[in-house]
Amino acid sequence: MKNQKRKRKNRNLKIRLNKFISLCGITSRRKADELIKQGRVTVNGEIVEKLGIKVDPEKDIVELDGKRITYGKNFIYIALYKPKGYIVSLRDPFNRPKIIDLLSDLKERVFPVGRLDYDSEGILLLTNDGELAYRLTHPRYKIERIYRVEVKGVPGPEKLEKLERGIPLYGRRTAPSKVKLIAKKGKRALLEIKLYEGRKRQVKLMFLAIGHPVLKLKRISYGGITIKGLKPGEWRYLTENEIEILNKKVGLLS
Repeated sequence: MKNQKRKRKNRNLKIRLNKFISLCGITSRRKADELIKQGRVTVNGEIVEKLGIKVDPEKDIVELDGKRITYGKNFIYIALYKPKGYIVSLRDPFNRPKIIDLLSDLKERVFPVGRLDYDSEGILLLTNDGELAYRLTHPRYKIERIYRVEVKGVPGPEKLEKLERGIPLYGRRTAPSKVKLIAKKGKRALLEIKLYEGRKRQVKLMFLAIGHPVLKLKRISYGGITIKGLKPGEWRYLTENEIEILNKKVGLLS
């Protein structure tokens, strides 16, 4: 497989510390703030004690757990067809199969963009580009996710309209979505749903809310990247064109 890498240029002199950590491919900005709160980040040898400070990537020395963080590294981007029976995690105390097990020949450290349940399958993006990963999962950027869903029973038009308008979930209504019935299979139905956010177990909870539990779930597209050409457990590097499209969708490229 051809390794597609990209180096993002430093366009600003000073940036927030959490964004700097994210741009270095360590983790998301939110989780970077947690590292700072834990006292694990130093700037020019001094432990950072408050959030919101800015650093100059070309002059300041930033370290995490005593190791310097390098700005402007090469990023890699991967599309994986996650099979059922794998957890979207790099570690598991119960020793269940992990997605990282499918990337054993990959030398670089990457982390997943979003999640897929243990018993779900489909496209999963992985990268060490923390800023892009953060934006792809943030609801502000309305990145589309398309799922093929098999449910118990056959929901009528009123129920599908209810899904599209939004379902109360975790204290707030889900964003508007698009749903279409693809086929009826006796007492089951196959549907396609397009979401623009990614809350925990969202698809399953939305269909459960209208009385049609999910039996099978497959994500066939994330931000326009599909599982086409991949079999369960296979992965590939994204093309330069795909990387550029994703960056444009989240405002990192004009």
